[in-house]
Amino acid sequence: MRLTAAVFAFMGVAFLTNAAFAASNPEAVEFTSGDVTLKGLLFRPEGNGPFPAVVGLHGCGGLTDHAGTMGSRYRDWGQRLAKAGFAVLFPDSYGSRGLGSQCTVHNRTVRPEHERVADANAARRWLQGQTWVKADHVALVGWSTGGVSALWAVRPHKPVKDDGPDFRSAVAFYPGCRRLDATAWSARVPTLILAGGSDDWSPAAVCEHMVAEARGRSAHAAIVVYPGAYQDFDHPNRALQTRSGYAFSADGSGSVHIGTNQGARADALKRVPQWLAR
Repeated sequence: MRLTAAVFAFMGVAFLTNAAFAASNPEAVEFTSGDVTLKGLLFRPEGNGPFPAVVGLHGCGGLTDHAGTMGSRYRDWGQRLAKAGFAVLFPDSYGSRGLGSQCTVHNRTVRPEHERVADANAARRWLQGQTWVKADHVALVGWSTGGVSALWAVRPHKPVKDDGPDFRSAVAFYPGCRRLDATAWSARVPTLILAGGSDDWSPAAVCEHMVAEARGRSAHAAIVVYPGAYQDFDHPNRALQTRSGYAFSADGSGSVHIGTNQGARADALKRVPQWLAR
């Protein structure tokens, strides 16, 4: 009897260990977006669900590096949101199409307002087809160009029959808002923008104007601007640095600053899960 109890105790520890491992390490999945087979990385919470879920859209650097290692910013968010009870799916828009980083490319074939919006919706539909996901609670989060795509994805549109429930809400980290502002942007779901006050890649002031202009004809839209922060302020451990040769920058030089801002990161880590839980 003692031996049996010990065996069951060991099995229980093993189960918890495996569940914790699954929550902190992504699973590779595949699904289709039009005629493209998209690869994605999925973080799942412990338990059987059903869970609220999040589609995460990477920035211009891609989801993984040349060795196939997931970016630490996305891994950090995937792990944190999974521990908070969300399933998180990151579609790899570039790697799935045989592309590397697009940060230095002016004319991108995978456009933020077209292909990447289609990828976001394909990821949403895949999640909604899983028994362990709450189909009516799938949110959208994007970083940089992925944030731009998130903002395009939640603009008002004619509902598509049999497309499944809409995104529940959206969060866009430091998006470029110039083109969206020019189109009189508004959102059909609650949308939060988090921007750096010193961002010299995608100036926050343009997004502030866009959100202000959308009042009265949009679902709830809000923006938080962190003084002194640059892009990547939510990165877990990126020293402030200057990068050059980028296709876009505020002053047209192609030179931008990026790096972690501990105050902004701490606020985002608290604010984003609260927004997604609404």
